[in-house]
Amino acid sequence: MKALGNTPRNQWRVSPERVDLVRPPVPPHIVELEIEPRTLRIDMTRTALLIIDMQNDFCHPDGWLASIGVDIAPARAPIEPLQRVLPALREAGVPVLWLNWGNRPDLLNISPALLNVYDPNGEGVGLGAPLPSNGAPVLEAGSWAAAIIDDLAVAPGDVRVDKFRMSGFWDTPLDSILRNMGVTSLLFAGVNLDQCVMCTLQDANFLGYDCILLEDCAATTSPAFCTEATLYNIQQCFGFVASATAMIAALATEGDML
Repeated sequence: MKALGNTPRNQWRVSPERVDLVRPPVPPHIVELEIEPRTLRIDMTRTALLIIDMQNDFCHPDGWLASIGVDIAPARAPIEPLQRVLPALREAGVPVLWLNWGNRPDLLNISPALLNVYDPNGEGVGLGAPLPSNGAPVLEAGSWAAAIIDDLAVAPGDVRVDKFRMSGFWDTPLDSILRNMGVTSLLFAGVNLDQCVMCTLQDANFLGYDCILLEDCAATTSPAFCTEATLYNIQQCFGFVASATAMIAALATEGDML
């Protein structure tokens, strides 16, 4: 019989004589993750990692944020924890999705209200404008500006999704991809924590996903009180806060806990 579906977690099998809608069972891969103040039990076979906006315009010295005078050192803080946790998650079979801001070159789906956020005076380097350092168009899909930073290696099986708002679920195929992969729990990483990461995490919660922020894999260039408020709101309303260190430890000591 021929398999229909690009993920083994969601496939039909068909032949001229039969249609088989029974998805094969996937044995759970359960780990216990230490968070405050409780232990979190999670099935890694139904979990994916979302890495948000770890791209040149936000994290590289020649990118857009640096060009307008923003200190990007905080935006680079997630690099080292991600370098540590990515191999462990890939070894556990957890899908990795890179969610990058990447606009259409003609900006036809970007409203004046959004353009104003990035160029409020009409005289700056806004969306689609050439970067002073290398001429790459700001946050344009396919450009150097929107590319994932070289410090983080993208594996052949990773998934890339372009977004056009602070939430990665708005007007993108992200939700369809995750549901097709059988994902119900999401790990969150990237920048900026109080903006694109938080907006995406909130929408994920509204859509019914379990949301776990890897705190040491996320950061913001905003003032410290923005981080405090975001962490409070995630823990209070939208999900859980863990760390890459705790995830690595959980994967290293896991057993078959059914």
